[in-house]
Amino acid sequence: MQITVIGTGYVGLVAGACLADMGNDVICIDNNLEKLKQLENGIIPIYEPGLEELVKSNVLEHRLEFSSDIDSAVKKSQVCFIAVGTPQGEDGSADLKYVFEVAKSIAKAMNGYKVIVDKSTVPVGTAQKVEEIIKQYTNYEFDVVSNPEFLKQGNAVDDFLHPDRVVIGSNSDKATAIMQEIYSPFFRTGNRVIVMDVKSAEMTKYAANSFLATKISFMNEIANLCEKVGADAEMVRVGMSTDSRIGNKFLFPGLGYGGSCFPKDVKALINTGLENDCEMNIIKAADETNKKQRNLFIEKIKKHFNNNLKDKTIAIWGLAFKPKTNDMREAPAITIIQALLENGAKIKAFDPKAFDSAKFIFDDKIEYSKSSYEAVQEADCLLLLTEWNEFRRPDFDKLKGLLKNPTIFDGRNQYDPKRMKEKGFDYICIGKKSS
Repeated sequence: MQITVIGTGYVGLVAGACLADMGNDVICIDNNLEKLKQLENGIIPIYEPGLEELVKSNVLEHRLEFSSDIDSAVKKSQVCFIAVGTPQGEDGSADLKYVFEVAKSIAKAMNGYKVIVDKSTVPVGTAQKVEEIIKQYTNYEFDVVSNPEFLKQGNAVDDFLHPDRVVIGSNSDKATAIMQEIYSPFFRTGNRVIVMDVKSAEMTKYAANSFLATKISFMNEIANLCEKVGADAEMVRVGMSTDSRIGNKFLFPGLGYGGSCFPKDVKALINTGLENDCEMNIIKAADETNKKQRNLFIEKIKKHFNNNLKDKTIAIWGLAFKPKTNDMREAPAITIIQALLENGAKIKAFDPKAFDSAKFIFDDKIEYSKSSYEAVQEADCLLLLTEWNEFRRPDFDKLKGLLKNPTIFDGRNQYDPKRMKEKGFDYICIGKKSS
């Protein structure tokens, strides 16, 4: 099938490469000419395991191409995926200007029946607005479909190729049949395509992300209470997660959620509630708890140093909001580093993939170390902010020898407090008594 994907950001690039890998002829459209040139040369602007190989192989097989010519691409394709950014507005709502601009461009280029797919995460009612825009510029038949993505950064390629489910929001049997045909190669061993009306599909993505964000915030509140009463949050987590009604996902206490989806989608759903006179109290509380969690971690650091961080050298392991990505959007590291800098601390940081992202944010305000051990050399303490695998089992004797003070603030609860105490560390984590 001939498919156009408009937008080569995180969602668009993964979707385009995976759809091409299933034998479709895919044109990925972007208006950033420099970015297109890099993609054509196999240079991938984001770090996502497996994506570079997928892009290169499908470009080589001529199933995947990159272009800025949206008019030509739309004319060649029966299905057009809109995968442009929906940045957060000042009031927390999703800014849909790029979606609407693309809808207008598609309409002007149409030469026959098209299925226009909202792949970007958009509020309820967006498909209807896209439909209204397109009708202003064409008399050709078309259908607008909602097909929200459920990709986890660091596992996005596998999520797209082997999805838990595919949600198709469609009010047209014709469009539904075409979308089912597109996704049929991904479900050879079973049908996990869920067809529903457009507005329900638009709501599903926000509801799913907000529920997961709420689980994270809930567990962090429990962990904070565990510290106060002397309970162990890890034991509580295990006790909860063995209940099949609750499950074991997204119940790890830590620094809260970040990235491009959860913070933005939570705020957008809160705003949708306000617009419809329906206050989202639970989701608002999850958002507030998430902000509070980072501040509590900062206060632990300040308390340890008697509220005097001036000229303290603080080592940081992990800058990305999660492992297996270079994405620092809404990363806890940003809030924490900014607070430490404001209090006069010096920062030495290491992350396997996120240095370019960090330099865009902090420039030369922090030091970028070439290795994890270089970062801790002569530092007053170590902060573990992202749970990359290479941080899981360090040489603790070497680590202790390099640090000026054997102090670790573990924002991801990676290490065993008892063992850390035996090794001679001051170990401060989340939801447990400090050693």
